[in-house]
Amino acid sequence: MEMFFDVLGVLFLWLAVEYCLRRETADTLDEASMVPFADDPEVARRVELATGKSVNAVAPEEIKPGWVNLDM
Repeated sequence: MEMFFDVLGVLFLWLAVEYCLRRETADTLDEASMVPFADDPEVARRVELATGKSVNAVAPEEIKPGWVNLDM
């Protein structure tokens, strides 16, 4: 009986992941894999050179006069 519930759990997990990713394409998944590198332009450049894939990097936040930027 325990084996039945193990197989049922794995099947449920597989179906849940398939359902969540049903509208994703290879391009959107590839773009999502590059998101962790988007906030650091230097790292984004190195990843682009290493993989040949473009990373849509954003510029780091500039210090605004009169505002305090805290590094935590």
